[in-house]
Amino acid sequence: MKTLYPALEPYATYNLEVDNTHRVYVEECGNRFGLPVIFLHGGPASGCKPQHRCFFDPDKYRIILFDQRGSGRSTPKGQLVDNTTQHLIADMETIRRKLGVDKWLLFGGSWGAALALLYAQEYPDRVSGIIVRGVFLARRHDLQWFIGDGVNRIYPEQWGRLISCIPKNERGDLIEALQRRLHGTDELAQRRVSREWEAWGSQVSLGHEFVLANAETPVSDLIHQVRIEMHYANNAYFLKDNQILDHCDRIPNVPITILHGRFDLVCPVEASYSLFQKLSTAKIEILANSGHVARGEEMIDALVRATGEMSERMGH
Repeated sequence: MKTLYPALEPYATYNLEVDNTHRVYVEECGNRFGLPVIFLHGGPASGCKPQHRCFFDPDKYRIILFDQRGSGRSTPKGQLVDNTTQHLIADMETIRRKLGVDKWLLFGGSWGAALALLYAQEYPDRVSGIIVRGVFLARRHDLQWFIGDGVNRIYPEQWGRLISCIPKNERGDLIEALQRRLHGTDELAQRRVSREWEAWGSQVSLGHEFVLANAETPVSDLIHQVRIEMHYANNAYFLKDNQILDHCDRIPNVPITILHGRFDLVCPVEASYSLFQKLSTAKIEILANSGHVARGEEMIDALVRATGEMSERMGH
């Protein structure tokens, strides 16, 4: 059973000015002469964490992580201006050129998986391989499942707490109603919506492991994060419906590994299976006892095995 590699620190960090508004935080870890891989975090807006460096053998990989616009250590925090999917893809390409990378492995889960696939469609010649987990395809019915008629039937108690933030006559467009409160002048409403949105996402992601408690994230940071999440959701992730699947023919014929937990209730396994059917070079592993998040023995083992197999396949 594979486990995470030991904790490590970056050997280089950058605050990359990508336009007149945004500076994106980037870090490099591991072997500066190793196989380049870019880690794409979820959310949008969750940011990178130290353990994200540990899916990769630091002797074999040049590990590149960045906090997407407005997230984590990128500035201005929570900025929505010029913050779209297309801007994030362009930022990845800016990072690649800045670091002198010819091709890199794309590694992402959930929203990070969507971003990996979209980048591969836009810049196929710059991709050496793809590892995605808990694939989110950003289709209309994917969002409807999460915040409409879907997983709310499985966790009605927590769903009730979320929708209680909004009067009944405004629940027809729940995202829009939540967003109005996040950008309103009532600070208590901002805090309540942010906390309940975070709790809803945690409940669906963690299942029986979820415990309602005071969040560690400072409320100001949480409001920024939820505003970005709502911004993307309210704009259909700045994509045409089914865009990722419709353009799978643009993804290069490189090694692709798709991992998905059978009990993933944020992104049901159908998404990964639909993707797998579109990609001739892909292999899929459905993990019988795993959910959405990259934790637990089975999921960690599969992710670390995937990066090891990919480095061997590429001669590193």
